[in-house]
Amino acid sequence: MEELDVTTEDFEPTDIAPVETEIETPEVDVSPANDLDAAAVTVPEFDPLGDTSVPKSDMLNAVGAFTGSALEGRGSAEGRKRLAKAAGGNDASEAAVAMALRWIASRQAMDGGWNFDHNAPNIRAAPCPDVGSAKDARNGATAMALLPFLGAGQTHKEGTYKKEVYAGLAYLIKNMKVRNGTGSWHESDGRMYSHGLAAIAMCEAYAMTHDKELLAPAQLSLNFIVYAQDPVGGGWRYNPKQAGDTSAVGWQLMALKSGHMAYLQVPKASVVGAMKFLDSVQADSGAQYGYATPAEGRRATTAIGLLCRMYLGWKQDNPALQRGIDILDKSGPSKTDMYYNYYATQVCRHNEGEAWERWNARTRDWLVESQEKEGVKTGSWHMGHGGHANERGGRLYCTSMATMMLEVYYRHLPIYRKQAAEVEFEL
Repeated sequence: MEELDVTTEDFEPTDIAPVETEIETPEVDVSPANDLDAAAVTVPEFDPLGDTSVPKSDMLNAVGAFTGSALEGRGSAEGRKRLAKAAGGNDASEAAVAMALRWIASRQAMDGGWNFDHNAPNIRAAPCPDVGSAKDARNGATAMALLPFLGAGQTHKEGTYKKEVYAGLAYLIKNMKVRNGTGSWHESDGRMYSHGLAAIAMCEAYAMTHDKELLAPAQLSLNFIVYAQDPVGGGWRYNPKQAGDTSAVGWQLMALKSGHMAYLQVPKASVVGAMKFLDSVQADSGAQYGYATPAEGRRATTAIGLLCRMYLGWKQDNPALQRGIDILDKSGPSKTDMYYNYYATQVCRHNEGEAWERWNARTRDWLVESQEKEGVKTGSWHMGHGGHANERGGRLYCTSMATMMLEVYYRHLPIYRKQAAEVEFEL
């Protein structure tokens, strides 16, 4: 297969060759613990991102584990603006999102992907400081760049950045390693983190556009998550089958949920396994979560654990959930740790109420004010070197996380809205 060597300006469907199936992932060991057969699909030969699409359905009217409206808030620009204002956003926060998307687009490489080293030779923009050290996590960087576009309703079918989104999705499809009914974006620098992020992006793009050419890569990515799950403890970590950690579990579970919202196949055993893992790392009866063992006082893993619990069906009046939200509320946002901020913002947004109002007031204005306004950094953020992954992900990582936080008003509508239809993981 020829290397994709085009710019986003002249990127067209005819520039993409059909996906090839380079075999690098391990043999799939199917067992009752991960139930891979239940999720497997036939892998057809297909033209990535073709013009055909599946019939429209109520796919975007169903959300989360529970109640909510999934991705429908990403619809029209006017609709996003109304939702933002109703939920605590404003014109300044929306302007910040627009500026951020311009900066992210400017850092796209000529092969359609992105790089945490945003000054790499195949990126034509002027040098910009604070590059990330994870230079071999191209799949992860591409996914982190795509997610803010998708969060703002930009797809490869419509929107100001449809060429950039098209090129990014095509990059991921070309770099997926397919074997035995699974498709992997696992890579040396990003490992399962890269895969989880890319799977979320692919499943969201499929759910938003109903483009059937995304069906196979989306389902294959979920199949790999099912395969990679620890058959004993139910979690995920850096590499397939390893005993889990809460950080890696968060991305994999969000990918499974994104696929579930798109009516892709997610086996019950994987959902049950994720619950088992969370039980194994919870403290304070589920109000707090450790990394690989129970622990209190860890803000980031607590926020991840609580969001996972929400998506796995905990009701809003769950005492442990509300105690955990009180902990996040009292702790407040971090000026450096965007990983914690990203998850805690979603937890508070889904819960709504006074805790959300306080959290939003502290994060929204800080992000708008701290966004770069001059020179090559315009539209971006970098929170220094004290936060989780700030050095490895650099300015692209910080900008992606900040942008998704400012899209929280419509990126995923609140889980507990009473008027929304209930769509739960089957158990």
